[in-house]
Amino acid sequence: MSSNKLSAVLEEQIHRLCLNDFPCGHGTWRKTKDSTEGATTEETDALLDLLSCPHSPWRQDESWSPQAPALRQLAVLTPERLHTDFIYKYFITFRIVDKNVTVIDDGLLKFSKLEELVLSANKISDIPAQNLPSTLKILELRANQLSALNSLDNGLPPRLQYLGLGSNSLGSCDDVCYLTGRHWPQLVCLDLSDCEFQDQQSLLKALSTLPCLRTLVLEGNPFTLAPCYPGFTVDSLPQLSCLDASWISPEERHCFRGLAKKSDLIVDQASATVRVGRMMGIPDPSTSVDENAPDFPVITYSYFCTYEFLSHQTVNRVKNPSYTFPSLYMSKLDGVCQFDAAHVTEDCFSDADLHSNKNCEKESPRPDSQHLVFTEETRHDLAEVSRHSTSKLPWSECMAVSDSQTFIVSDLGGLKRFFNRGLYLTIKEEKVLSWPASSEDIPVAKPSLTVKEKKGGKEKESPIKSGSTKDKSKDKKKKSVPELVQDAPIRRVLGSVHVPLQSLVKRSQKVEVLCELAALHTESEMEARQTPEKALGKKTKEDKESKQRGGSSTKQKNTAASKGKGKERKECEEMHVHTDNSETVHLGLVTVELSVELEKWLSASEAHQLLLPHPNS
Repeated sequence: MSSNKLSAVLEEQIHRLCLNDFPCGHGTWRKTKDSTEGATTEETDALLDLLSCPHSPWRQDESWSPQAPALRQLAVLTPERLHTDFIYKYFITFRIVDKNVTVIDDGLLKFSKLEELVLSANKISDIPAQNLPSTLKILELRANQLSALNSLDNGLPPRLQYLGLGSNSLGSCDDVCYLTGRHWPQLVCLDLSDCEFQDQQSLLKALSTLPCLRTLVLEGNPFTLAPCYPGFTVDSLPQLSCLDASWISPEERHCFRGLAKKSDLIVDQASATVRVGRMMGIPDPSTSVDENAPDFPVITYSYFCTYEFLSHQTVNRVKNPSYTFPSLYMSKLDGVCQFDAAHVTEDCFSDADLHSNKNCEKESPRPDSQHLVFTEETRHDLAEVSRHSTSKLPWSECMAVSDSQTFIVSDLGGLKRFFNRGLYLTIKEEKVLSWPASSEDIPVAKPSLTVKEKKGGKEKESPIKSGSTKDKSKDKKKKSVPELVQDAPIRRVLGSVHVPLQSLVKRSQKVEVLCELAALHTESEMEARQTPEKALGKKTKEDKESKQRGGSSTKQKNTAASKGKGKERKECEEMHVHTDNSETVHLGLVTVELSVELEKWLSASEAHQLLLPHPNS
């Protein structure tokens, strides 16, 4: 790729000012003492109006420098002063934004009085300190392609007061070494927002050597997601007046006093709590049941939510039935269940759910393709994302999910990228069909042996007659409540919604939203042991065989019918799977309450108390 030098862009901008062309500069259009009466000339005021009139074709874009309009006026009033050296020394500020500048070349040194240089949103990958004018006081390089600061070693502008390096790929240990008082003795304001700094202690140790630093912007860095931010930064830099565009009050500084001395408490990891509140608006599934439908199968419906989150170390799962949304406070309980995130499966159900679905197939953990795009840039991130599910609840008009999970994440860079991408919440329905067990599946109870038979005697007494009234009533009672066998659960996605979480990267502590899923038209995503195509093929084959046996006797038909009661039930199940797979879910407005909260220390004493070992632990 060809380089686009900064000096070439500046020369082009100056050339577009047309300082020697109408209405500027020398020309026959200027009215002077020596001009003839017949010549077409303009008054000086009229020429100045042509420079500033909104509809004038001679009006130029002058936003790139405040000195540009003043220089054009000088070209009208005193054009004889505009020689090359005068123009270079006239400019004090340059704002070259999004001009594809790739190189800061030595041509910039011609502007010997330059004090402010703004080069945001370009493609600069290196900062040659020797090419920066010594008069420079403001240098803005936000949103470029900087990946290292190793060129800032010698020849830096000694008067620089503001340095903007935000939105660049900076964050290594080497970069920290170039942010010290030896390099920037008069630096007052430093912008490092939206970079990739993760080691908070080493960065603050370097920044503490800047003697004149008063304003600091660090939001958007991975380490700002840790609970110790901003407290540790406020106490480590006592001379700081403003942090992340907020003034540091004396009360805030007092709350975090002493935290900088407790460096052993500072751990670069984040704690995020995801809470799912109430779920409302799902239509009652019993309203669509036909009154003339047979007694079997017995159909039960349950509903739950799934979402994806980073879980690198441990996940604390808290089930709090008394939790009411939108209260976001959750006290740290003793004995909270902790387990390795590597063993977190996609569905986390209760013991009853696990028992009832013991033989059911596990749901596929693949995310929706429209939600997460597998690219080379995000492939590493997606490997760290796992799906989590709330407990399944029976239908009601307002289902209190009251699910809370706390995630401890040590990869702060991955968590930052996850927050920028956002969270996807999915509502799912699970349908379970229960059938009466066939006679082959129920074990027949053997008649109880008499005392003589137990002793091995030759005489045998007949067991108690089964025709008694008491036994008949028991048999009748057993037949009225047959044993049911559950099929594999049939799950469908009712809808999915994207929840933006970018504000958590920008120093916001929590995101609390009411997710709305309106007018859903989602095809059912089914899971069963046999595919619908296999079920259809099997049914067609059996129909052909029954036609070929049309001349068979009734005895053969009865034998085939009595051979597999369970087989008939299985065929009905397979055909039912096919029907559900082709239907569409039509819902009204469905809402789910969701909140994501980052843990933050509010004082030094709170940090000390939270990390103290509990006497019962």
